[in-house]
Amino acid sequence: MRSRLTLLISWGVNVVLAVIVLVSQHIPAPRPPPLRPISLPTKYASTNKARPYVFVQHQAFSWKELESDDYQTYITRLRAIGCPEATIRDIIVADVNQLYARKRATEVITNDQQWWRSEPDLQILEESANKSEALEAERRALLTKLLGPNWDTDEAALSRKAFPLLLNGPILGNLPPETKLAVQQTSAEGASRQQAYLDACNKEGKNPDPAVLAQLRMKTREDLARVLSPEQLQEYLLRYSKTAADMRAEFNGFEVTPDEFRSIFRQRDAIDLQIAQFYSGNDPGSVKQRELLEKQRDSIYDQALTPDRAKQFRLQQDPLYVQARSQIEDLGAAPEKVMPVYQINQATEEELARIKKDDTLSDEEREAALKSVKNDQEKALEILLGEEVFSRYKKDKKAPE
Repeated sequence: MRSRLTLLISWGVNVVLAVIVLVSQHIPAPRPPPLRPISLPTKYASTNKARPYVFVQHQAFSWKELESDDYQTYITRLRAIGCPEATIRDIIVADVNQLYARKRATEVITNDQQWWRSEPDLQILEESANKSEALEAERRALLTKLLGPNWDTDEAALSRKAFPLLLNGPILGNLPPETKLAVQQTSAEGASRQQAYLDACNKEGKNPDPAVLAQLRMKTREDLARVLSPEQLQEYLLRYSKTAADMRAEFNGFEVTPDEFRSIFRQRDAIDLQIAQFYSGNDPGSVKQRELLEKQRDSIYDQALTPDRAKQFRLQQDPLYVQARSQIEDLGAAPEKVMPVYQINQATEEELARIKKDDTLSDEEREAALKSVKNDQEKALEILLGEEVFSRYKKDKKAPE
């Protein structure tokens, strides 16, 4: 109910006056208890029988007098003291939104416990979406019942905060509800600032400045650090930061463990921020420093992964390997065919590049040589994949993109 106090401050003085009027009209003032004589020592007793002073103190007004767990009762009390309908609407919408934010935080199951994975669990996503839709329908139905069918006006939409961010796991999942709401709101405000900047750049026909975007992200981190401990903030960043999102994209198709992801993130995050904030420009100094930092960033993977796994990760960054993996997945072929396909395609690309640079060949000879290499590639793939799979490969290759 804290948000209610903030929403009511602007007209609090009028309400206090209204309460005083209501109290004076409808509630008789209680009679003061009869004064009891007090015996004083003789030396303090006064011979002057003056009339004693009587002090009357009115009890201070409190909004808790109006609050109620029953929304209808609460609305009735607000109307009784002359609260404007628009303000009543804002109070009730804000309170119901907080109620359902807590429901989403505790009832919706998500897959962000596995924050290190590049591909989410589709079943969990579906269950989460269904539960979120049900809660949203329930929220809107309650507000319609309380405020009528036209409660969702532009003003109400401005006061309504939707927090799709769900905080789970052994650290974030145990945050108090109030802290979760603060984190969700801070995150939403940060996303709004970033989107406003991107919209302004788009309107002006300018490319977003990476340094400005980095500063906006740092502002959100600083705000989050005021409500989260260092350990909690680190856990949040592992799930929702840009660095973590970039890492998950890089690890697509590569099974990384939570400890590996966490170790790489701790070292890489600082480098990514440094590049974005200070060395994103195209001047020679920025380019040189950026290259040094990127080289330092690449070495992190070699330190965190075993040699074999580091080699496998490097393959994931090779476009030819990604293409081969995608082809095998689309064709429904066995996963162990990925590496041979990659090696065939790699050898083909190297030979094509050599032929194109060979100045001793005439145009006719070069064209014939290129065609021969491509034919050899297809023969090798047909032997590797088999006739049935290779026929699908040829069909997909001829299909218009």
